[in-house]
Amino acid sequence: MLSKNLVVLQLLQKSKMKKLIETIKNIWGIEDLRNRLLTTLGILAIYRLGCFVVIPGVDPAQLSALQDQTSDGLLGLLNMFTGGAFSQASIFALGIMPYISASIVIQLLGMAIPYFQKLQKEGESGRRKINNITRYLTILITGGQAPGYIANLKATLPESAFLLAPGAFWMSSIIILVTGTMFVMWLGEKITDRGVGNGISLLIMIGIIAGLPQSLMQEFVAALGSTGGGLVMFMVEMLALLVVIMVTILLVQGTRRIPVQYAKRVVGNKQYGGVRQFIPLKVNAAGVMPIIFAQAIMFVPITLVGFSENESLQGMAALLTDFGGFWYNLLFFVMIVLFTYFYTAMTVNPNQMADDMKKNGGFIPGIKPGRATADYLDAVMSRITLPGSLFLGAVAILPAFAMAGGINMQFAQFYGGTSLLILVGVVLDTLQQIESHLLMRHYDGLMDSGRIKGKSSGNMM
Repeated sequence: MLSKNLVVLQLLQKSKMKKLIETIKNIWGIEDLRNRLLTTLGILAIYRLGCFVVIPGVDPAQLSALQDQTSDGLLGLLNMFTGGAFSQASIFALGIMPYISASIVIQLLGMAIPYFQKLQKEGESGRRKINNITRYLTILITGGQAPGYIANLKATLPESAFLLAPGAFWMSSIIILVTGTMFVMWLGEKITDRGVGNGISLLIMIGIIAGLPQSLMQEFVAALGSTGGGLVMFMVEMLALLVVIMVTILLVQGTRRIPVQYAKRVVGNKQYGGVRQFIPLKVNAAGVMPIIFAQAIMFVPITLVGFSENESLQGMAALLTDFGGFWYNLLFFVMIVLFTYFYTAMTVNPNQMADDMKKNGGFIPGIKPGRATADYLDAVMSRITLPGSLFLGAVAILPAFAMAGGINMQFAQFYGGTSLLILVGVVLDTLQQIESHLLMRHYDGLMDSGRIKGKSSGNMM
């Protein structure tokens, strides 16, 4: 019996490997998809090379103090998102984060200012105007952050590390940092237009992944040390990481399907409509944005307190910068839950969904079209957002528990938080786009059964 099971298992493995090879051949055989993948890989390679180009006028051999400064804490988190460019004094040191900050500001303005609300309803032309405003705001934000970064370099590195006159160095460095951020933004837009996946998200993901090998090696060496627990403990950590990744995938993919029935129409001898479909309401409709919002809000008081000499304020700053501390994680968790409700209410409009169903002759069985449908959808979203927000908050603070278990900070960031959610979300989105290219050309998808986005009949972004 055991031998038969082994034979069956081997046949299944061979079948899956054969299917994988066939899928790769199909991907490579589609010229448009092949060109998009090559374009994406080429742009990502350019971005990674730029992360190692040091700002002119800085001695690359004297960056050890800056690298020590960015090994943990707030700057360590920023360095992770830039793929190590922050600690390398690179021309891409500020990365894509100013663009993300600008996008968040524009989204918030869209809730409060009628002009931006009007642009959001104008379709493609409105989207182009919003993108242009976001670009200009990115330049302003980068122009404000660049002098701060240069001032930090001046305060951290020895005087011998600077090879240019102070005035020339300041002027050239600010221009280079602003230009570098705009170039990174342009690379992200090119990936979105001519590549596969969301360009901005892919740039952030590749930056996060860039730190994984080094963090993994450090954790492996520490585990083999005298107090690390040995190879068995390292395997347990890898198993725990796998479980966390699987749970995060469930969080990203989880949906509540609302049945929608469309009215029947009989024209001659043919029947139209009468189809039953589903509206997939995502458990985590807000995605990673609540974590980004909460993180950004927590950075502001820390930055302001840093300019004060008051001892009580300094003590509060120490509590808020301790990523493994109780008060930091408690406040972080509460803010994520609140921002999840806030962003879900901003992105999911039950009234519009109800109006669209009514216009198309659709209705939820047992629910009257119009206002009653909108109230029902709002009630369902409120119920599923609560466990979704609690789950998201729990995933966000998992790195603190990982650090409490003896895992180093760099590797602990992959056990949850913004980095893991971005990795999972971007990978799934990219795979979905590849699968859509295959399915449009009547090829099998990337999975044996079902779709990457779940079992829903449609996808609501």
